[in-house]
Amino acid sequence: MSNRATEMLVSACIRFLQGFPPFDRMEQNALRFLAEHVTLNHYPKGARILSSEMGTAHALYILQRGRVRVRATGGASNLEFSSVTLGPGQAFSIGALMAQRPTSGAYVAREDVFCYELPADDFFALTQKSTVFNLFCTQYIAGLLKQSQQQLQLQFAQRAAEQKTMNSPLSAIVKREPVAVAADASIRQVVELMAERHLGSMVVVDANGHPVGIFTLSDVLKRIVLPGTPLEQAISSVMSAAPQTLPLAANAHDAALAMAMHGIRHVLAVDEGGRLKGVVSERDLFKLQGAGLRQIRHAIDAASSVDVLLHAREDVRQLALTMLAEGGGAQEITQFISTLNDTVTRRIIELNLDRHDLYGIDWAWLSFGSEGRDEQTFTTDQDNGIVYICTDIMDREMTQLRLLEFARDVNADLDKCGFPLCKGNIMASNPELCLTLEEWEERFAHWVRTPEPQALLNATIFFDFRPLYGKFHLAHRMRISLFRQTVGNPLFLRMLAQNALSVAPPLGRIRDFVTDADPEHPGTIDLKKFGVRLFTDAARVFALARQVEATNTVARLRRTGPMMNMSSEEVAASLEGFNFIQLLRLRHQHFEQEHGRAGDNLVRPVELNEIERHILKESFRQARKLQGRLKLDYQL
Repeated sequence: MSNRATEMLVSACIRFLQGFPPFDRMEQNALRFLAEHVTLNHYPKGARILSSEMGTAHALYILQRGRVRVRATGGASNLEFSSVTLGPGQAFSIGALMAQRPTSGAYVAREDVFCYELPADDFFALTQKSTVFNLFCTQYIAGLLKQSQQQLQLQFAQRAAEQKTMNSPLSAIVKREPVAVAADASIRQVVELMAERHLGSMVVVDANGHPVGIFTLSDVLKRIVLPGTPLEQAISSVMSAAPQTLPLAANAHDAALAMAMHGIRHVLAVDEGGRLKGVVSERDLFKLQGAGLRQIRHAIDAASSVDVLLHAREDVRQLALTMLAEGGGAQEITQFISTLNDTVTRRIIELNLDRHDLYGIDWAWLSFGSEGRDEQTFTTDQDNGIVYICTDIMDREMTQLRLLEFARDVNADLDKCGFPLCKGNIMASNPELCLTLEEWEERFAHWVRTPEPQALLNATIFFDFRPLYGKFHLAHRMRISLFRQTVGNPLFLRMLAQNALSVAPPLGRIRDFVTDADPEHPGTIDLKKFGVRLFTDAARVFALARQVEATNTVARLRRTGPMMNMSSEEVAASLEGFNFIQLLRLRHQHFEQEHGRAGDNLVRPVELNEIERHILKESFRQARKLQGRLKLDYQL
């Protein structure tokens, strides 16, 4: 074909495309690129243009003439343009192309059809050439993300409704096997068992498992301490006999009525044979009615013991579930969890300050890692330290010893409240993490000056620090010192960027995802290591390079994005990807712990629905874009 004829076809294509969005707003050079790289193909009436059986989508289709009917296949009724008819100017297979997967529906010609077709490689090149077209595709993905979030919300709303209703049967409220003792058990044995298991009551049963009595913490003072009852005496001598029981089929309303009528705080759930199956407390009913943020915060602030704080932690989990059910975003939920966890930590610190003399010492309790970033999920351990001032007239060794004794008790109480001790000993009770301001500054400076693998690993943990209690200005001085060190050392930032690129998004060339080959966890993806970390590592480098004090990943990306000339749409797409991965982590951890397993971050893509797989892949693509910026900035 002559150059003149080719130019006429390109011009005709451009004129046609300019009549439809988003092509009517595209940059001229990008529009010409599109027109030069499409081919015009014909499909007779009834022909199947595209379907899932044809494999991974290989082109973008723009309908030039005729109409195409889209029929959903499998469980894809919510995807793309399902159950509709497309006309001239409309494009399809965007989602399948972006995710590099088969399409979710069957596209069939209702009459003679002509389609402009753009090969996949040229499609991705066009997204780079045209901001308008890139935004169009990103908004398309955002629409699917909204659908996915709606599905998650519906799922959690159903679960929360099941869990949070006074019509729930006692069988649904009782979550763990009851702990009971025989009537001849000694008072000492019972009290020790209650302390060990963190129980507020103990049921006494006969040889057949039938409840014959109950003993509560409130009985200790009036029945043991004040009368001076010997601890070797049988529990039957101080228990409340004939406890109130209800069948498992009774509901929470029945239990509340029984408590009100008899002036009691516990009702025992029994099976048809009268055998003990569980204990329902006044607190359990309080949870069903819904503990709000204000009530939880008040309960934490007023807590007089670690046991009370342990219950408050359970309320935090329940309220987080409610937020999921009401459509809360991952950022709001993780910050909510982190904020209330901060409150629990501060209260534990205050309770321990009553037993430790730290008068005259200027100090601050620091949080690191996910807590330092305000990004805690349902599964989190301790990452903390202490910074303090040691003046010339103070004995450094004795001062540190006082702080370490205090920190050991705080760490132990945090462990009791559901924050496990850190296996890597990243805790304030570690002398290596209870340091003076000068020692912290020197340690940071050493890591920056000698960016060896261990120093880079330390940077990913300790540079995300945040003060929780004490003299906050000490942490601010640490931050200023850190910026002074990093801004003058481009080699460190380059090495930190290289470390961030050491983990790639788990995207496959042939399959959608690259999953774990570990025989213990086949077919899984660790959403913390291969998902969240990709965003947090990139955001950390961006923030350090531009002296942004924020430690939260979302805040870092929002503040550094404009500094790097990222469009608001690009920043929004990155945040959507990060938050979606966080949302999947929250859901997975909740379900795991609900089934009595330790919550982890290992998700099986095959168990996700079509939309979730699609958005997860797009989220990983957003992480890859951030990594691309690191490669460009540091020539890696």
